[in-house]
Amino acid sequence: MIWNALLLALREIRRNLLRASLTVLGIIIGVAAVITMVTLGNGATALITAQVSSLGSNLVIVRPGQRMSPGQPAGWAPAFKEDDAQAILDAVHAVREVASVSQRGSTVSYMTESTFTPVIGSSPSYLEVGNWHLAEGRFFHDGEQRAGRTVCVLGDTVRKALFQGGSPLGEKIRFRGVSCEVIGVLSPKGQSAMGQDQDDMVLMPLKSWQRRVAGRRSRQDVGTLLLSVRDGLSTERVVRDVSVLMRERRGIAPNENDNFSVFDTRQISEALSSTTRVLTSLLGAVAAVSLLVGGIGIMNIMLVSVTERTREIGTRLAIGALEREVLLQFLVEAVALSSFGGLVGIALALLASFGLTTALGLPFVLDVDIMLLAFAVSAGIGVLFGYVPARRAAQLDPIEALRHE
Repeated sequence: MIWNALLLALREIRRNLLRASLTVLGIIIGVAAVITMVTLGNGATALITAQVSSLGSNLVIVRPGQRMSPGQPAGWAPAFKEDDAQAILDAVHAVREVASVSQRGSTVSYMTESTFTPVIGSSPSYLEVGNWHLAEGRFFHDGEQRAGRTVCVLGDTVRKALFQGGSPLGEKIRFRGVSCEVIGVLSPKGQSAMGQDQDDMVLMPLKSWQRRVAGRRSRQDVGTLLLSVRDGLSTERVVRDVSVLMRERRGIAPNENDNFSVFDTRQISEALSSTTRVLTSLLGAVAAVSLLVGGIGIMNIMLVSVTERTREIGTRLAIGALEREVLLQFLVEAVALSSFGGLVGIALALLASFGLTTALGLPFVLDVDIMLLAFAVSAGIGVLFGYVPARRAAQLDPIEALRHE
């Protein structure tokens, strides 16, 4: 009986193909929009996770100042000293490496080419802590760090800007009156989760930076401490231990707020991923309204179909068809319409998702569960909104139906 009802439903849909296509347009748009929004949200979440992971494995960042404190500018707190890095390495055993980092923007030039970029001073442990790799050349070593030699390593963006893709090894670049020999080039990482170009920088030994780039007041200052936590150990524990140690070293009283901030990349990743998930849910909910609109459209067209086929229904009832058979016929027709719209919507969503993720540079992360859920909802809408017209058809009086003009 269900098979016969399905055949009758397909025959009616084929006979009014244009009307059926317009009827399921809301379902198609709703299903396609929901799947596309969720796929884009998943891609954005995956991209953020990958970008934050590229900052470093088990990375903890210590910066001066509490940027979230009202009424306090970002630079109000005293900077760190190099001794702070060694104190953390000695006292917090879960920390594997510490890199002291200071930076200042500067115009960097080579022959006729120039670019404005951050000039960063750091220690040789910067590579390991920041999860960096060399594309060519080498990194400066401890001897060059202690001696304060003017050698530097370029990010990929700076290399392209100054050397147009050629090898810069052995060449000398200039910034702030300093002539610096290029000894290496970093492998590219791309943009960070904050939208910053991670490859736009020049790295040099911290001692050299303090002597040649920094002003007199900041020759012993360190802007940021980057901590690499040992594998398998909790970064939350490290954050707590470092906070206690830094409060002691900076002489902060128990009733005073911290004048520094400590956070790990996992917290950044979770916060950004949580934001994208909330936005994805909201966009998906807005898109799902189209499914409701599509369901109302199906109900309206099915009511019109019942009116048009009143004599046919009356004839079937007069020759012995049961009410449940008539009910099943129109219900199956409504479900077939909505299911067809769901399938077309899924196909359209796949094309749209692939095109948009490619255009936006996001990974294509397909959620099969949301596809199945969207199809199930579209079929359920057929049942929900098709029941009233089907019930009306089943309850027609055969005599009155046969008299219908």
